[in-house]
Amino acid sequence: MLRLGSDPGAFPRSAMTFSAEFRNSRLKLPGGKKSFCILDQFSDQINRWISRGLQHEGIKVLSIIVLVIAGLLAGIVNAIAGGGTLLSFPALIWLGVPPIIANATATLTALPGYIGSAWAYRYDIHAEGSLRLRSIITVAAFGGLAGAGLLLVTPGEAFVGTVPWLLLTATLLFAAGPRLVAVVRARGLMIGPALSALAIFLVAGYGGYFNAGLGIMLLAVFSLVGYQNLHGMNGLKNLLSAVLSLVSVTIYATAGLIAWESAAVLAISTTVGGYIGARQARRIRDTESLRALIVGIGAVLTVVFFAI
Repeated sequence: MLRLGSDPGAFPRSAMTFSAEFRNSRLKLPGGKKSFCILDQFSDQINRWISRGLQHEGIKVLSIIVLVIAGLLAGIVNAIAGGGTLLSFPALIWLGVPPIIANATATLTALPGYIGSAWAYRYDIHAEGSLRLRSIITVAAFGGLAGAGLLLVTPGEAFVGTVPWLLLTATLLFAAGPRLVAVVRARGLMIGPALSALAIFLVAGYGGYFNAGLGIMLLAVFSLVGYQNLHGMNGLKNLLSAVLSLVSVTIYATAGLIAWESAAVLAISTTVGGYIGARQARRIRDTESLRALIVGIGAVLTVVFFAI
């Protein structure tokens, strides 16, 4: 007779309780001998399955919470001041996603925000300077393709070594971005078609390789190319970011570099955060304080990645 605990009629209160009682149970055999030890082995295996399942569920819930918070914050700051990738990328790293996959996933999750912002600025996007709009988009697409291809052939260990430097570059660019753009515009610096195409290609290549800090670099290049309408510059920045990110993400997905479960949570929360940020953007007067906060976060993350 199989006994489940001290009270034969009691129903186990949980799977763990059932497993413990089952492990202590014995099958009575003729002559008073106890059961084969296979019952103990079977019950130990049940315990291991249950423990792993509970642990997995706990980790999964924590991961979702972290991704939702990171996505909401990234979407909000992208809509107000930019720099959201400085939050989503480290969040993925912290959850154990390999750096190259985290980089590709963060780029994918930023894509809906780029598309939405580009659509909002669609009437402000016009060609200025020495290059046609179609030429700029084409060059940016090829730049994103080159950057994504470079990421594919970069060894994982080599990319890990470059991550702190990339974060440092992105943080410095984000911090100095407004001043950099203002200096370029104030001095009236402008380059010809060939150098304009080269500059856009290099910046787009950077964006295809590592997305953080892309917006500031594009704004600075637009000033060099000859753009003066700030709304048009912001619209084109989002349009090119969407184009080169779409190209890059296609390459990443083909190579299996997207963490799709994390990407789904991040994309949804980033989109919601972008909507919230867009609605609140006009109410926030002190964007410099927000920019300083993002720079501070980027600086701390850079130090942490250098120390790892």
